[in-house]
This record gives sequence, structure tokens and C-alpha cells, in this order.
Amino acid sequence: MVVRMRNNRSQSKQRRSHHGLSAPELATCKNCGAHHRPHHMCLDCGFYNGRQVMDLAADKAKREARLNAKKDVIKGSHEEHEEVKAEKKPKAKAKKAKVQAEDESSK
Repeated sequence: MVVRMRNNRSQSKQRRSHHGLSAPELATCKNCGAHHRPHHMCLDCGFYNGRQVMDLAADKAKREARLNAKKDVIKGSHEEHEEVKAEKKPKAKAKKAKVQAEDESSK
């Protein structure tokens, strides 16, 4: 079936004129003055409605400790991997030297 009355671009845009997004409304924190969503906790200081809801400094310290522990574990496993590599290399060199010695002796 064919469209009888085709809309041109301007008609389509006029129809969609109310689809545009608006900027979010922001409230200011009474404690630190930062902007946050209304009726939500301030993400900078952890206060809501004049009282502290969440201790963000303690959470940040926990997160840092967890990340540092994870880095130490990764670093330790990386060092172990390097030690294993170092142990394997002399064996490979010894095998190569042995093969070369056998080739020279066979000539």
C-alpha cells in the first residue's frame, strides 16, 4: 500500500517538537554547596536534608585499601611468573647448547 499524504521534513519536525530533552533540575547542598539531584543525597559530602546519611570518606578509604591489596596480589603473582620464566630460560639454553654440541661432534 502506498502512502497517500507524505509528510515533508518540516512537518515531521513540527510533530516531534515536544520530544526534546530538558536539562535536569539541580538543588544545592546546604552543607558543601555542591549541586545534586533534588531529594537525593549529595554525592560530594554524603549529606541529605541537613544530616549525614553516608560517610563517604570512610567508604573512599575502604575502596583505596581494597584496590591497593588487589594491586599487591597482582604484583606478587607477576613477580612469581617472572621467577618461573627465569628458571625456565637456563634449561632452554642448556638444551640448545647440548644440541649444538651434538651437531658439532657429529660433523
